[in-house]
Amino acid sequence: MPRYALVTGASSGIGLALAEALARRGRNLILVARQRDVLESVACEFTQRFGVEVLFRTCNLAHPTQLTGLIHELEQGELHIDLLVNNAGLGTSGPFLDSDWGREQQQLEVNLLALTRLCHAVGNSMALQGGGQILNVASVAAFQPGPWMSSYYAGKAYVLNLSEGLREEMKSRGIKVSVLCPGPTRTAFFRGAAMEMGKLDGSKLMMSAEELALYTVRALEKNRAIIIPGWRNRLAARSSRFAPRWLVRKLAGAINKRFTAQ
Repeated sequence: MPRYALVTGASSGIGLALAEALARRGRNLILVARQRDVLESVACEFTQRFGVEVLFRTCNLAHPTQLTGLIHELEQGELHIDLLVNNAGLGTSGPFLDSDWGREQQQLEVNLLALTRLCHAVGNSMALQGGGQILNVASVAAFQPGPWMSSYYAGKAYVLNLSEGLREEMKSRGIKVSVLCPGPTRTAFFRGAAMEMGKLDGSKLMMSAEELALYTVRALEKNRAIIIPGWRNRLAARSSRFAPRWLVRKLAGAINKRFTAQ
């Protein structure tokens, strides 16, 4: 039975780069995103370039009914998923009280609820099939509070802690769990989160999605628990543990407020 890696948010950015890096290594893929035309194009391209089987499913993970339909299809089918990449995510920025609640709810649905539900559903399938691997995408934001992006930072902290907990729980079921905590990456995320990055966009602080994906796939092969690409990002994640909390949130807030477009 062929095995597949399921990648959410696979139509662009980090998700697309991770999918390509996996396809280069001969992995069959199931790509999940909202844009059918983009997914179809990517599936054709990867099949031709890498000789792998690429399936795709259109799903808006912010809609619980669509997510339920996707999970039902996966559970009823005979696809052997041995790698789940929970990459899909949204971001919001600006004062929390001034934010649109609909957008905040979408962020929670995708970043937390959909990710957790897929871990549960696909994780159970992996356990029945003898094991597998899960990669959840968090952020270096997970290591600190982030005023002016408060719910986003808090959500990524949830993903980090969930992943570390599941790593210990699922070990006995043959399932490896890792969490990716990237720093600023050159994708459309900042535009979607209504942030103006200015000169930072072209600086060395920004990593390309392709560079990040290559680092991540190599770390996955080594079964790393927490994957933080880039020495600057690793330093940022560690330093927040030792600085006073009041200073950490002040600095994070000052940075986020500077780049928010609101």
